[in-house]
Amino acid sequence: MKSAYDIIIRPVLTEKSYATIAEKKYVFVVDKRANKIEIRQAVEQVFGVKVESVNTLRTDGKLKRQGRTQGRTPEIKKAYVTLKKDSKPIEFFEGMAQ
Repeated sequence: MKSAYDIIIRPVLTEKSYATIAEKKYVFVVDKRANKIEIRQAVEQVFGVKVESVNTLRTDGKLKRQGRTQGRTPEIKKAYVTLKKDSKPIEFFEGMAQ
């Protein structure tokens, strides 16, 4: 079994993700091989909250060129985590929500 800290890589800190913090919705970049159950357990273990739902999204890497050479940036997997109404918010994001 993977560690919870191996599953959650980093939070996504964008304007769109800041707007959803008040609704107890958070966005994380997660391991590409992690499923929704593992993501739910990792968030509950690391932050001590109750998760209502997890939605995932895989994005392909962008095509980049330099002269004749071309390649792709790495693909990532995002997890949109919604907390239950009676759950406390994640403390890491407390000062960011307005």
